[in-house]
Amino acid sequence: MNRKELDPESSPEAAFGARIRSLREEHGWKQEELAERLGYSGTHVSAVETGRKMPTLRFSRNADQVFGTGETADTFERQYREIRHGSLLEGFPQYVGHEGRAVEIRLYNVGIIPGLLQTPEYARVLADSALRRGAIVPEQAAERVSFLAERQAALVRPRPPTMLVVMDESCIRRRVGGDEVMNAQLDRLLEFAELPNTVLQIAPYEMGERRPFDLPMNLLTLSDLSVMAYAESQMRGHLERDTTSVLPLLAAYHQLQAEALSQAASVAMINEARKGTP
Repeated sequence: MNRKELDPESSPEAAFGARIRSLREEHGWKQEELAERLGYSGTHVSAVETGRKMPTLRFSRNADQVFGTGETADTFERQYREIRHGSLLEGFPQYVGHEGRAVEIRLYNVGIIPGLLQTPEYARVLADSALRRGAIVPEQAAERVSFLAERQAALVRPRPPTMLVVMDESCIRRRVGGDEVMNAQLDRLLEFAELPNTVLQIAPYEMGERRPFDLPMNLLTLSDLSVMAYAESQMRGHLERDTTSVLPLLAAYHQLQAEALSQAASVAMINEARKGTP
């Protein structure tokens, strides 16, 4: 029997494959048996196990289902996202894995429209701007836009999550991509506000020091009612699961909602900004 020895330290793909093999052998399954459970061929499983083929999102989610790792902190989906999106900020791939399964999503953004509400054109302008500044390479620019589309698609489910979004007024006042792009983006916000599972609010400039957050903040409520928070600066991101740290952030978000404009007033402000562009 030809058995290729694996070095999990050699690459993220090798670490993924070695873990698949280890769990398969713990269950006493041959590659063909695991392949049948995953919905793939034995040749495909062999290629993933040996690091010759990069895992896909579907393969990773199927593996989580087969091995029962989907509700753990160390899912195959998380590993897949770290492989594919290794250039993203620390903690963000893990956050996105939970975001796609959350029952409630609370967002706060400053300066730019939250990613989950961005139009493809708006997202592409931001990625192209980072490319021109030399902050990313062309492949990363394309990856940012496609990754965002994946995140948005994950929220289109039979039971979509409740989404509570508060945006600083700067998000709708800052001109991104010219009139056509910005008009379409503001229209997207107005459409979002009409959905039955959403609340959209603007935190006006006049809030001043009453604004509890100075940086973007994401809060997720999962099906077991646990809450996690994700925040990032220019250089790094941080995913927080500890209840004693997350609950004060949730309380601050409630204060933010109380101080922000109502949805009706927020929609009126967005319409005003929309009419202010030709």
